[in-house]
Amino acid sequence: MLASPTGTFVNDGVMMLRVLALSLTLFTGFVQATVLQRPITLDTGTGELFGSLLLPKSDNPVPVVLIISGSGPTDRDGNNPDGGRNDSLKRLAWVLAKHNIASVRYDKRGVAASLAATPDERNLSVEAYVADAEAWGRKLKTDPRFGQLILLGHSEGALIASLAAPSVDAAAVISMSGSARPIDQVLRQQLSNRLPPPLMLRSNELLDSLKAGKTDDNVPPQLQVIFRPSVQPYLISLFRLDPAAAFAKLKMPALIIQGSNDIQVGVDDARLLKAAKPDAELALIDGMNHVLRIVPNDVKRQLASYKDPQLPLAAELGTRILGFIDGLRSS
Repeated sequence: MLASPTGTFVNDGVMMLRVLALSLTLFTGFVQATVLQRPITLDTGTGELFGSLLLPKSDNPVPVVLIISGSGPTDRDGNNPDGGRNDSLKRLAWVLAKHNIASVRYDKRGVAASLAATPDERNLSVEAYVADAEAWGRKLKTDPRFGQLILLGHSEGALIASLAAPSVDAAAVISMSGSARPIDQVLRQQLSNRLPPPLMLRSNELLDSLKAGKTDDNVPPQLQVIFRPSVQPYLISLFRLDPAAAFAKLKMPALIIQGSNDIQVGVDDARLLKAAKPDAELALIDGMNHVLRIVPNDVKRQLASYKDPQLPLAAELGTRILGFIDGLRSS
């Protein structure tokens, strides 16, 4: 009997049955589910944030997932003007809705519809993002339409979710493609594979300076996209944090989701998060990439997937998240 990347032949058979069951329920959900789709806003006191609510029709309170997007100008749907439109988080919200789970996803301050909340990126910080997530959480917890509050963060959003969850007494945290290492270490590794030696040397000097809490305006044109002076205050706030340490402090149930074909965050990070919080559930999804699709480890096809909203989400992603939330409801 041959082993496979996801386990034994028997385990694969069980997983395939679960995926098939999910596919069938998704299909019937299109007929049966009634989902309210509405804009939702949050007045933070320092600017208004704009989001989208998906609320399944129900006579009883339903779980609600606060979806927190990743780094840079990534919007509520998982789309980035620099990286392309893939609708990853929008599609995930609909998977939840068709299984009687509400969600709110929002544009972070300084991004898309929430641009006016902080129009100058020099004034952005991780602390402000965490405060916003906490404010959303408090808003949702006081709404009688909702039951358990789950914070779900993708990529850098996973760190925000981990930091915000304790203060809002979240029922659970879901980390998707979240780093375990401080982000300066992640950047150093990513850039070492892409930059020629002279630029790598300058990149390391910039990383060292920012890690020490000091800005550096001497940025070569080729590195402006990452280290432009206007984004350096945010990077300083980000580099101070240790994602694994934040994750380890969580007292509530947690799910770690990581794809094996993610070219931005690796499986090792997921395993480090698991080591930091041993009681967390770990789901390694074979073939899934950073935008939650099954894509081969081919650079051209990987990049194309970032701009293809029609590409379906990895089926196992829905299976794992729905199973985790169902477990919370029955516990």
